[in-house]
Amino acid sequence: MTEPTTQDEAHGGALGERLNWLRAAVLGANDGIVSTAGLVVGVAGATDDRDALLTAGLAGLLAGSMSMAAGEYVSVSTQRDSEKAALAQEKRELRERPEAELEELTDLLERRGLSRDVASEAAVQLTERDALRAHARVELGIDPDRLTNPWHAAWASFLAFTAGALLPLLAMVLPPSDWRLPVTVLSVLTALTLTGWSSARLGAAAPTRAVLRNAAGGALAMGVTYVAGSLLDVAGA
Repeated sequence: MTEPTTQDEAHGGALGERLNWLRAAVLGANDGIVSTAGLVVGVAGATDDRDALLTAGLAGLLAGSMSMAAGEYVSVSTQRDSEKAALAQEKRELRERPEAELEELTDLLERRGLSRDVASEAAVQLTERDALRAHARVELGIDPDRLTNPWHAAWASFLAFTAGALLPLLAMVLPPSDWRLPVTVLSVLTALTLTGWSSARLGAAAPTRAVLRNAAGGALAMGVTYVAGSLLDVAGA
């Protein structure tokens, strides 16, 4: 009988986790780019004062990064609590009805393509080795040694959003006033092309559609906020 080894499971889980983190980082950076670009371009439609642009951009960066971090912390904390509760329930069931749990594990392995005899033998061996870990992985899809960490998720979201937000902010405040808008638009569209391509590659999707969708969304956001800022300037607001 050949069964998946712990090393194989660890490698597969580690790869999946790395891809999830990379995808989250790309999406966080993308959010930082689009939201901050929309903000500073909107302000640029109303004024060309560098201090006003810098203040608005920094406020948007800090507010957005803190919001992303807090939201991710709450979300992942809830997920971690759910994982702990599921593991506690499974541990209780293993203690109270071990025979039923062994039969359940056998059925789960059989559904994955093993014959009944092989599934029964595998279930017995996995149970003798570590019953809770076997049920956690096969039944719940949870690795007890690698529970989600809300602090890691919060910091990752904070840093990804900040990295993305810095691009339009610096592109708006560093060049001379006549070049600020075109430099910002070009930089943002280039960055969105890169993040769109990266997210598509990580998700094994066609990159062309993702790039066009990402760039079009960013261009629309900047266009709408710039028109709004220009109208406020004309109205004397």
